[in-house]
Parts: sequence; structure tokens; C-alpha cells
Amino acid sequence: MRYTDNSESFGLFLVFLAGTLWGTIGVFVKEMESCGATSAQISFLRMFFAVLILTLLTVCRFGLRAFLIGRKTLFSCALLGLICHGIYNICYSLAVTLTGVSVSAVLLNIAPVFTFLLSVLLFSETVTRAKLFAILLNVVGCILTVTGGSANALHLSLTGILCGIAAGFCYSLTAIIGRLAADGANSFVISAYSYLFASLFLFLSLLFQKTPAPISPGLAVTGFLYALLPTSLGYLLYYHGVSKIRETGRVPVFASMETVVSALIGIFVYKEELGVIHLLGILLVLLSILWMNRRS
Repeated sequence: MRYTDNSESFGLFLVFLAGTLWGTIGVFVKEMESCGATSAQISFLRMFFAVLILTLLTVCRFGLRAFLIGRKTLFSCALLGLICHGIYNICYSLAVTLTGVSVSAVLLNIAPVFTFLLSVLLFSETVTRAKLFAILLNVVGCILTVTGGSANALHLSLTGILCGIAAGFCYSLTAIIGRLAADGANSFVISAYSYLFASLFLFLSLLFQKTPAPISPGLAVTGFLYALLPTSLGYLLYYHGVSKIRETGRVPVFASMETVVSALIGIFVYKEELGVIHLLGILLVLLSILWMNRRS
């Protein structure tokens, strides 16, 4: 398949790359936790450094006038920051605390279903058997990749489950709101504004958390790299890709490469167990991406 700068296939490829970068998030989170940082502090530092990085890049490339955007686009950026970065981080952190990493990841991976349904309702996107089959493959593949098919990994908590579902819903809105925001500004400006609103929200939530760890040089450097690579670069690729995609329901399937990369890092870096079911899950995720890329 040929990729051109303005093609939808190129947009999906950018989303695929963004998902690949997001798969490295666990490495940065683990390193920052080892420095004593809380989940709220990690989320705040990620957004704070990302604001600085994106503001500098935007000014250098487009000048200060690039930040003069319409109220509708600014409102979309505020929603991205508040819901898709702010509330999402809090809900997901609570889900991890109450249900464990495996259940939280499983619940988060229902996001493609939410995105697909919202795309049909809001953008009147067509429903085809090919799309439904790809989404089903993707959800099952992500679940198997995370759990290895073992129910023993699932620790149930009603509150935790609700938080996990809320996190999945917030995550699903990234493609929807991102598409609306992309109609009025470039990806640099969208990212900078959304991170600014997220930082303000997370700073307020941080005030209600336990005393955060002191920011050591190691924590600051790791936080900066976390903001630079999977955050700033990842979301630049994502928003730029989404702006080229007509069928928003396809986006989270390609972004699910995050789950595959995260699992592979767990296996090869942290020596986590690799079973046949894990491999089957990874294969199903990759197949769902290939299937969704078919012309239906």
C-alpha cells in the first residue's frame, strides 16, 4: 500500500506509530515510581513538561500567532485536556489501585467499542461486518495479551470496574474530540493547549493527594523524557493522523499497537512470562489492524 502525505492510509500509519510510542509508557512510569513519585505526580509532570516542550516547538515553527485559534477549537482542546488527559489519568489510576493492572488494562481496551459507536452516532459512519469483526478481534486480542487467558489475574471491585470503564470511555473520546479540534488548528497547537488544560486540572487534583515526592534530578529527567517521547511526539503523530482519517471508528484499532508493544517490553525488558495465549492475543491485535485496513 502506498502512503502519501494526504492519504487516509498515511493517517492510519501515523496513529499506528503513535500507539507504538505509547507502548513504552510503562517503562517511564516504573522508573518514576522507583524515584518515589505518586501516580498523580507522574501524570502532572508528564503534562507539565509536555506543555513546555510543545509551546517551544510551536513558537519556533509557527510563531506566537499560531496560538490565536477560534473559540470552538479552544473549547475542543479544553475538553481533550480535561477529559482525555485529566479525568482519564485519575480514573485509570484509581482502577489500577482497586482492581489491579490486568483488569484495568482489559477495561481500557473496550475503548474501540465506544469510539466506534460514537463515530456512528456523531459522524454517521457506516457499519460494516468487516469493521465489527476487526473490533471484536481487537478487543479479544487485547484482553488475551494482557491476561494470558487467566481469570486468576482479575481482582474484582465494583468501584474499580466503574473507574476502568470510565477510563476507557475517556480514552475513546480522544479520537472523537481530536477530530473536531483538528478541523481548526494544527497538531502542535492542539497538543500544547490540551496539555495546558490537563496540567491545570491535574495540579488541582494533586493538591488533594498525599505529599508528593521531592523532584530529584533523576525524576525530573525521566519526567521530561516521558513528556517528550510517548507524550509530545506520540500525540503529535496521533492528532496529525486523525486529521487525515474520515472513519474515526478505525482509529483506536490502529492505536492498540500500544498493547502489543507494552506486552513485548514486559516480556523482554522485565522478564514477564510469555505464554501461548499471550502470543495468540498479540496475533489477534495485529490481525485486527490488518483487517481494519481493508477497504470495506
